[in-house]
Parts: sequence; C-alpha cells; structure tokens
Amino acid sequence: MKQSISTKNAPAAIGPYSQAIKAGNFVFLSGQLGLNPETGDFVSTSVAEQTEQVFKNIQAVLAEAGLSMNQVVKTTVFLADIKDFAIVNEVYAGQFTAPYPARSAFAVKTLPKNALVEIEVIATF
Repeated sequence: MKQSISTKNAPAAIGPYSQAIKAGNFVFLSGQLGLNPETGDFVSTSVAEQTEQVFKNIQAVLAEAGLSMNQVVKTTVFLADIKDFAIVNEVYAGQFTAPYPARSAFAVKTLPKNALVEIEVIATF
C-alpha cells in the first residue's frame, strides 16, 4: 500500500505527482528544484543557491514523513550543465555524513522551469 506525503514547507507539485510516496519501509521523494515554497520562484540564478534550496525542500518533505537526511539511501542529481557538477557536489557534500547514500548524477537537456539542478532521494525507516 502506498501513502502520499505532502507539506506546505516545500514547493507544491507542479504536475500530476506527489511530493513523496511512502511504500513499505521506503519514502520516494519526487525531484526537488531550488524553488521558494512560499513564492514558487527560484531563490536565485546561482547553481549553489538553488542547490542549497533543493536540500531545504528535501529536508522539509523528509521531516513531514518523520525522516531526516541520515535516512537517505539513494540520490539522483540532474544538472542542466555538467560543468556545474563541482559546485553542486560541494553543497551536496555538506548535507550528508558517512555512510553516504548511493548516488547517480546526470546532465540533462532541460529541467522543469529551466532549473539548474534537480535532486530526488529515496529514504528508509
């Protein structure tokens, strides 16, 4: 059985999807962008600042599920430009402690709303 997880402390879904779904002992978060949850606008045109906001949004959804970053087991990072990988990685590194989650990272042609970075995570109870 699956259960939808939603919080006003992260941006609302901009399509027919849930912010997160709990299924068994796992919570699957939809990709988060660097949007301010109150305004729906990007916090900045800086990839570092968008990445910081992405993690704030992830933390808000995890908190709604009763989880924290320590329970994240897998991440997927989508970049509008692979040249931003080092900047995103620097912000990313400050979000986790060992053992670090498994991770994939990809450069993609275009992200929703022309974001610079999008990150999705899977966490476990």
